Amino acid sequence: MSVTIPAKPDDGYPTPRYAWTLIAFLTIAYISSFLDRYILGLLIDPIKDSTGATDTQMGFLASAFTWIYALAAVPLGFLVDRANRTKLVAIGIAVWSAATVWTGTAKSFLTLFAARATVGVGEAVLSPAAFSMIGDSFPKERRGLPIAVYSMALVIGAALANLLSAGVLRWARTVGDVTLPLIGSVETWQFIFIVVGAPGFLIAIVFLFLREPRRIESSPREGASLGDAFRWIGANAAAFFTFVPIFMCMVAIAYGQFFNAAMFSRTWGWDTSTYALFNGLSILAISPVTYVIAGRLSDKRVSAGDRTAPLKLAILGLFIMIPSAAIAPILPTGILAFLMFCTTTVGIGLVSATGVNALLAIVPGDVRGVVVAIYYFFISFIGGALSPPFIGWLNDAFFAGDGLRYAMAIYPLAFGLPVIVLSAFTLRHYRAALLRQDASHA
Repeated sequence: MSVTIPAKPDDGYPTPRYAWTLIAFLTIAYISSFLDRYILGLLIDPIKDSTGATDTQMGFLASAFTWIYALAAVPLGFLVDRANRTKLVAIGIAVWSAATVWTGTAKSFLTLFAARATVGVGEAVLSPAAFSMIGDSFPKERRGLPIAVYSMALVIGAALANLLSAGVLRWARTVGDVTLPLIGSVETWQFIFIVVGAPGFLIAIVFLFLREPRRIESSPREGASLGDAFRWIGANAAAFFTFVPIFMCMVAIAYGQFFNAAMFSRTWGWDTSTYALFNGLSILAISPVTYVIAGRLSDKRVSAGDRTAPLKLAILGLFIMIPSAAIAPILPTGILAFLMFCTTTVGIGLVSATGVNALLAIVPGDVRGVVVAIYYFFISFIGGALSPPFIGWLNDAFFAGDGLRYAMAIYPLAFGLPVIVLSAFTLRHYRAALLRQDASHA
């Protein structure tokens, strides 16, 4: 039995009750995806002990997901603009859940790499489909908060990954390896992946029974093709390519924290479970508040006539997260470093909560799925895929594997300083893109 979507006769959007129900399930799905992404970074040393991998290899393992995620995003974005979006999401969740369980059964580095790459295939469909459906569920002046709530899954998933890992790692000290039916004996880090992946199958079933919202802005024009999205980007190249680096940098900073647990352990002697517990609690305390405030403030300012408000909030976040992420690793104590990383969390939240809302304001609805997918390609492939290997390589090549904190201090500046310079031009080109979008509807 499918859930129907009652629509208001005046504007065609679904009722707020249904729209927010859809947001709730999309957010739960996104949390599930980030649980899997984030938890790998908490298990670096156990996986290295089990497989003999180096820090550079672990960086590439983190990027295996991201490469495939980025490459699959564009063709899947094209499907999002044409196929049933809730069904696509259901298939994607099932694929990444199966691949996460596969990660937990892997016995070699190569198998781990293949499993992580497969996770990327499943997850690549979620955000393009989600933002397309959000655009068809809320009018422009009310999208800031739902997009912020959905984007909040990034940090809630990270927080839950920390708390889950902290609990399982402490429990594992008393029981050792775990024996599972059909699978047999698995190490603690493998068991964590299986626990994280299995619930995703239930979420996938829910999406099979959710009916997608009626296409209002996202319905393709007759004869529309994949090339239309690339033509739009070409016509708006200055706006798009000064806009995207802000969010590439945010993803680079966030994904670079893949090495945080290892850095706190090697530099200040923090037990991984202790770091995971503190980090999970701090994220839950800081990030939801940041995302809700950013979303509400964005909606308020847009309603008051400032349509550049989401982008301004993102730029503010950029100037918070880069210096704090660079300073934290070189502070003398773990507590000071941890508190500085809490400031980084605020900056990441501001950028993440507002980015796609700013993008949707300038992108025509009928190419939205593909353009959002291309946006995710850039921020994932350059931001997410490059930062973990870059950090691992810096540490192995220049600090003999013993200076992870210095590699962690360098990478935010390497990714961030060029973006800070470029951001001086972003607002000007973004305003021009808004005017072009207005003219296209005139």
